Amino acid sequence: MDSPNVAWLLTSASLVLLMTPGLALFYGGMSRRKSVLNMMMMSFSAIGVVGVLWVIVGYSVSAGDTVGGWFGNPASDFGMQSIFQSGVDEAEGTEADLILAAFGATFAIITVALISGAVADRMKFSAWLVFAALWAVIVYSPVSHWVWGGGLLSSDYLFSDLTAPQDIAGGTVVHINAGVAALVLVLLLGKRKGFGKEPMRPHNLTLVMLGAALLWFGWFGFNAGSWWEADVFAAQIWLNTLVATAAGMLGWLLLEKLRDGKATSLGSASGVVAGLVAITPAGLSVSPLGAITLGFIAGILSALAVGLKYKLGYDDSLDVVGVHLVAGLWGTVAVGLFATDVNAFGDAGLFYGGGASLLVSQIIAAVVVMAYSAIATLIIGLAIKFTIGLRVSDEDEVAGIDFAEHGETAYEEAI
Repeated sequence: MDSPNVAWLLTSASLVLLMTPGLALFYGGMSRRKSVLNMMMMSFSAIGVVGVLWVIVGYSVSAGDTVGGWFGNPASDFGMQSIFQSGVDEAEGTEADLILAAFGATFAIITVALISGAVADRMKFSAWLVFAALWAVIVYSPVSHWVWGGGLLSSDYLFSDLTAPQDIAGGTVVHINAGVAALVLVLLLGKRKGFGKEPMRPHNLTLVMLGAALLWFGWFGFNAGSWWEADVFAAQIWLNTLVATAAGMLGWLLLEKLRDGKATSLGSASGVVAGLVAITPAGLSVSPLGAITLGFIAGILSALAVGLKYKLGYDDSLDVVGVHLVAGLWGTVAVGLFATDVNAFGDAGLFYGGGASLLVSQIIAAVVVMAYSAIATLIIGLAIKFTIGLRVSDEDEVAGIDFAEHGETAYEEAI
């Protein structure tokens, strides 16, 4: 890994880390006034908890010596001691490991933080910290190992006789994984008081737009940095990330205008995130025209999906399921349709003469990650629920979780 690529990857890692404070602004603006600080604290605390655990054990579970393809051996590089030593000793020739480990930490952090939007207004902060720690090690790191560490979902194991799935930046590892976990937590926690009966609108759309802008900016490092080299393929991913996101915004706004008569700023910001999510697994696989198509459809699908929580009766506070799970599933499956015959992975999708093999592999990968994330999250959630408890008291929820959990309020009341 030469100096230009090192600089690119470290810059990309910094951009990805910026996404988590951006997410805090995005989610904070979407929250109600009385819970904005708690919502932002969930994102910031993910940096603290996951960042430390990644060094201690998360990296080993993600990238360590495989244990039957299921996870990396937690003891293989406990505390990152071996890659630290080799990383500072260029004679070993493995300095890239330390840089990639740093890059991977930012992915683990943002994935955990994404889940928090589903549980706004009602989850204990202490329960969130415990959940974030357990989920990062037990769920995120093994799934990362499956997809990027040569584990279960690689050509060495489940896909040894099948076309290997394509996921350049985390459609499965990040968005499907976090989206399913969010749904499970929502079902365990139950609905907010007044859900479906009283308005629960975003309290500050300016923060939402600013957060969306920071997410979009950081996502170029998230997607293009995942190629690990500053070359033409990184440029392809960068361009696809731009146009898919723009198309996602337009798709959401068009549906809003046709359905509701208004194109909203919240819809614009949400469409941006839907487009970003959808292109995450596909940035290296599709052409710019394919990226536009993929993003536009993602905006429409996610806009339709966010309304399902009222019909199905689950309270996904800030639409994590409707955006991240739905757009993540669509982007992952769409690779099997729109992957070109000149992509860097070498396998084309159904619409480019590659047949259905890649499409089938993409679906299998998505289903496997959904099943594992659901089961593991349920076990973690139930363990917390029956020990320290998941939910704040009714009184604290009504009065405001910010003051109850943190002793603070976001805005001083006028005297």
